[in-house]
Amino acid sequence: MPKVKSEKKTRVHGTVAKQGILFNKDFGQHILKNPMVIKSMVEKAAIRPTDTVLEIGPGTGNMTVALLDCAKKVIACEIDKRLVAELQKRVQGTHLKPKLEILVGDVLKTDLPFFNLCVANIPYQISSPLVFKLLLHRPFYRCAILMFQKEFAQRIVAQKNDKLYSRLSVNTQLLARVDIILNVGRNNFRPPPKVDSAVVRLEPRNPPPPISYTEWDGLTRIAFTRKNKTLASLFRQTCILSTLEKNYRIHCSMRNQEIPENLNFKDKIEKILTDVNADKLRARSMDVDDFMSLLLAFNKENIYFA
Repeated sequence: MPKVKSEKKTRVHGTVAKQGILFNKDFGQHILKNPMVIKSMVEKAAIRPTDTVLEIGPGTGNMTVALLDCAKKVIACEIDKRLVAELQKRVQGTHLKPKLEILVGDVLKTDLPFFNLCVANIPYQISSPLVFKLLLHRPFYRCAILMFQKEFAQRIVAQKNDKLYSRLSVNTQLLARVDIILNVGRNNFRPPPKVDSAVVRLEPRNPPPPISYTEWDGLTRIAFTRKNKTLASLFRQTCILSTLEKNYRIHCSMRNQEIPENLNFKDKIEKILTDVNADKLRARSMDVDDFMSLLLAFNKENIYFA
């Protein structure tokens, strides 16, 4: 008889194994199983009895229950309807049920309600867009305690001249104070991911910097295309000059400002960079203040990035 190929088993969490619920790798489901890590994250959040807490990806509810014990209300956003059912069963018939609200769907496509704090074990594949969705969320909240892949966490806290310093670093640090507060090994999860994790504390800057984030993002996008190149060489590129000149002419037209007939746009850009001593700077060695000064200098001369 031919051998029957055995089906490869997927590792499942103890609390849901009997129901046959398998973790979905497409959703980045890695359930945090260590109660000490959960306790530490909840403590770091400094939850008040009057707080509404947003949790993203509650899974089987290990963190959710701990949050419900401390907060006035927990809003849990979960994309997997199977886990939503498990979470509802977990609080059914308990004093915690009235305090729990569940949002079913993709958090990136969901309009988030008001919350004071966010505590979450983030699916790795949505880390970057979710960080900026949270940082641009209004009204402001006190802080977010978020679990990320360790390298991602190191990138958002990296300082200038660090090899991990990137556009992600400077864009995050523009909008928030950010620190790694806890390192978490892969064996604290089931199933264990292939990499270690870290918990990050994000505190949105309130009030935010007095600039357009879209403009800021446009500038840093150019600067970090080649973070080891000087700004002078980056801004000599034909495609960049062409786009910026087009924006310049549009803004001047909208403000009824005359454009010199003999305009040499390349010279105009080089003069701005030289005037703020930025021509020889490289993105890898520039901090938030450096980029802020440069953006204001460009905008002052009607040069915009969006």
